[in-house]
Amino acid sequence: MPLEIIILAAGQGTRMHSDLPKALHRVGGAPMLQHLLETVAGLEPERVHVVVGHGKEQVISAIEQRGPSRFPDRKLKWVEQARQRGTGHAVMQALPDIAENSSVLILNGDVPLISLETLKRVVAHGENLNLLTVSLDNPHAMGRIIRNDSNEIIGIVEERDATEAQKRIRETNTNCLCARARQLNRWLASIHSANAQNELYLTDAIENAARDGARIQSVSPDSVTETLGVNSKADLGRLERIHQRQLAEKLMDQGITLLDHCRFDLRGTCDFGRDCVVDINVILEGRVKLGDAVMVGPNTVIRNSTIGGNCVIEANSVVDNAVIGRNCRIGPFARIRPGTVLEDGVRVGNFVEVKNSRIQDQSKINHLSYIGDSEVGKHVNVGAGTITCNYDGANKHKTVIGDDVHVGSSSQLVAPVTIGDGATIGAGSTITHDVTRDTLTVARSRQRSVRHWKRPGKKQTPT
Repeated sequence: MPLEIIILAAGQGTRMHSDLPKALHRVGGAPMLQHLLETVAGLEPERVHVVVGHGKEQVISAIEQRGPSRFPDRKLKWVEQARQRGTGHAVMQALPDIAENSSVLILNGDVPLISLETLKRVVAHGENLNLLTVSLDNPHAMGRIIRNDSNEIIGIVEERDATEAQKRIRETNTNCLCARARQLNRWLASIHSANAQNELYLTDAIENAARDGARIQSVSPDSVTETLGVNSKADLGRLERIHQRQLAEKLMDQGITLLDHCRFDLRGTCDFGRDCVVDINVILEGRVKLGDAVMVGPNTVIRNSTIGGNCVIEANSVVDNAVIGRNCRIGPFARIRPGTVLEDGVRVGNFVEVKNSRIQDQSKINHLSYIGDSEVGKHVNVGAGTITCNYDGANKHKTVIGDDVHVGSSSQLVAPVTIGDGATIGAGSTITHDVTRDTLTVARSRQRSVRHWKRPGKKQTPT
């Protein structure tokens, strides 16, 4: 039986107090809708129909810009709900394009943590209507599952329309269900908007299904947290912490050491070798790869980067879109910017910024320096306060530093410029021309002293 999926993502989410469509608010660095799309791909559906409305163009653009989709164009279809008239109305916008003999799985776009295993149980409905339900200690604001004396599901009532007795029911609706398209068309055809919201509820189709004699079967998730939706920034924050805890526990099960898994955020993916240790308040974003025995200090951000084995990233450092070789030491308070490659054994120390540069084996830039758009050879020592002056106000220019070069402290290398192998630059020099190999170059004004010079003093204010 072919499976088609409808994801409801048309809502604005007024309680989010945001111009961003609700489905695009992020959990773990990715839009909630993206999480759901990646999960349902494991069901191998014929198509996924995403119902959009508020911020339609923004939603479509955000998802498509995240790179190659796991769904070819023919499998991911955007369906517009021009007027938001409720969940039942949203489903009606997608159903006409679905063959009547197909199974249809319906999901909310703001439930990003639902698991593939739970969804597999929901779609195994046969000729039944499978409904994902969950029992909550505090079911406030949730639709309640109504059962008859035989414990059969006969309907769902939203809290706004519920009686006091119905509000005491703990079993709640998750807005996740699966049934045949033919049946859904029939059950939705007679729903009405005579309710507190004046909307067409998808939940009303359940009562129609019961009247039609359909067998409605409840399915339970592996964890209540899978079914948690987002209606506010507080909800979003709670889901973020749940998601991060799950990711941290998964990484620790695979062998990484997190010194405090409650103070660690993964906003992407992380591959790692053996004996890696990550301190508190570390954020890994995008695709991060750590080699064996990498140590990451506290308050560090690593984004879309590869860190070689036996590296140490000291506290409060940022490594962004860079490749770091083996046995390197970075920080504390270092910033490695995009396009940087550090080869083996490189040392980048405190308050050093490196951008779009290659630093070769065993070179050291230990203190308070900026290296941008540069090629730095092997066994180079760059003194404190050195700057490569790479920008002329319009264009970037390259600095080339050969092997075994020593650059004295507080030097400025005005690009484009080349420093030959084995050269030494005297401290405080401003280098504007190429330097030949194995030479000492000093480019600073001569020191002079003025005898009997009197330092200016402050003017006295009359009293």
